Amino acid sequence: MGWLAHRSGRLSTAALVGVSTLLVTTVGAGAAPHHAPPAGVPSASTARQPALTRQLPAPPPPPVRKPTANPRVVKRTDAPAPLPSLAQLRSTSTVPSAAGSNAAPGASAAQRTLVLYDTTGQWGWLGEAYAVEAANLVSHGSAYVLHPVATYTAGELANYTGAVYVGSTYDEPLPLAFLDDVLSGSRPVLWMNDNIWQLTQRAANFSTQYGWNWVQFDFGNSTTVTYNNVALQRDPLAAPSGLLQTQVVDATRATVLATASGGSGGTMPWAIRGGNLTYVGEIPFSYVGPSDRYFAAADLTSQLANPATPSRKRALVRIEDVGADADPADLRAVADYLYSQRVPFTVAVISQYLDPNGVNNNGVPVSTSLAQAPDVASALRYMRARGGTLLMHGYTHQYSNVANPYDAVSADDFEFYLAHIDDANNVIYDGPVPEDSASWAQNRVNSSKLNFLMAGLPAATIFEPPHYAASAVDYTVFAANFGVRYDRGLYFGGWCPAGACGTGTPNYAEIYGQYFPYLVRDIYGSAVVPEDLGNVEPEPFNNHPPRLPADILASAAAAAVVRDGVQSFFYHPYLGTAYLQQIVTGIKGMGYQFVSAATVAAG
Repeated sequence: MGWLAHRSGRLSTAALVGVSTLLVTTVGAGAAPHHAPPAGVPSASTARQPALTRQLPAPPPPPVRKPTANPRVVKRTDAPAPLPSLAQLRSTSTVPSAAGSNAAPGASAAQRTLVLYDTTGQWGWLGEAYAVEAANLVSHGSAYVLHPVATYTAGELANYTGAVYVGSTYDEPLPLAFLDDVLSGSRPVLWMNDNIWQLTQRAANFSTQYGWNWVQFDFGNSTTVTYNNVALQRDPLAAPSGLLQTQVVDATRATVLATASGGSGGTMPWAIRGGNLTYVGEIPFSYVGPSDRYFAAADLTSQLANPATPSRKRALVRIEDVGADADPADLRAVADYLYSQRVPFTVAVISQYLDPNGVNNNGVPVSTSLAQAPDVASALRYMRARGGTLLMHGYTHQYSNVANPYDAVSADDFEFYLAHIDDANNVIYDGPVPEDSASWAQNRVNSSKLNFLMAGLPAATIFEPPHYAASAVDYTVFAANFGVRYDRGLYFGGWCPAGACGTGTPNYAEIYGQYFPYLVRDIYGSAVVPEDLGNVEPEPFNNHPPRLPADILASAAAAAVVRDGVQSFFYHPYLGTAYLQQIVTGIKGMGYQFVSAATVAAG
């Protein structure tokens, strides 16, 4: 389930892995690092703090806190279970993974991108988090290598077709070899945020070579970024982190790619390009919303990774939370409408319905598999015949007999992650479930596979974690079994030490999420079919406003700036077809063609 109220009337959590941003829920105390700049270096305000991402996954995000706030995620005291031997886990994936490649299916085999990031200071861990988000996006266009900028070696850039550097630590000491190789102009470089002044100081005459220069940090409330003539949102909470102003000094050498406006600083360049260097004046992975300037960053990153990225306009729709308690008439009505519009679709199937406390059954516990609900199983076969693809949406979409965070009823609660609701009505992510391990997750996948079989349904080849949340160990199990997820990603600090993803111990107090506007292969190894528009939510819940078709279409208009972007939303069948018709008609009207998830997953 994503951002919706469940048919029981109980408000339920949004998929945590969806809005393109970083969800940092636990931070320490103390001021952000600040250094007195040398002459010629822009000064950062002492109030300047690392930008924390608010909604990279999907709602409901934890409350936004500045680095001095109290932790909001409870850190587990027990050590995470050791990773399994993935070769021992049975896979049902139909999407091959290129041997030794972290590129998404369809990426250019001729391209290879270097992703570099900062590590020093109190907020050094954020460097890894931002770099992971950049690397996930890069995978759409090419394979990549990820590591701290501090370990860069002379001439390394020549081994790649391009590089992304995310400057998250003010005055991170950058290797002179890196600066010199960038200035050589031999490879395109996308530079985000801090430390560009080290490059300009190193150059003999930077503005002459590149046609632009930095001016100063702007802390005004610039809330709009205009890219490709489309106004994108920039959350006001990003303003305290600053936006480094730049200016064109030679229009024959430099081009403004995007502008920021709406604040006291007026209109200023947000992204600028001169020669081999593209510069973005902030980290666009923090405080990301549903119609965000993140889309501009995703497009720039994809173009650097693969300049020959195709310009396809594809769309996806997923029918959400279909379990044994679904109304077969609703399922058939949705299938009939989509079939009439020649719209392929995916159905997120919960194979075991549980209401262990009888919340919806007068206190009498309920447990029903799909095989025990023949009318629903028949409707699912009907949906397949009408162009539907069935994916596995967890096993029970709830955990045990406890509120997690609502009522322990299938489709309402998390299954692979613990959560609770705080006194301010925010959903707080607490960490993996106590039993979490590779074998535990594998057993749940196996149980769901058996339910599909017993109901006479084909084996699912795509997985969607309930509420877009699971532990790092669980994500590796999903990758081994399916190879393809259809969701927004949830990630954890410490998983990629020195850029070697999967070799570290995940820190569940450092949690962040990300949505994708196109197919990627994320750091867990799965090809991730995107969901970037959210869903219809007629009523407010957990401090999130209603979300109606007009809001979905507004996000689609923003996402349209992304070359090869996929307009992807999900929908609950109990809402009827009126909202669905509005969204499908609107996305088609933008020139997008609906395709199957398998088509997108193939690249």
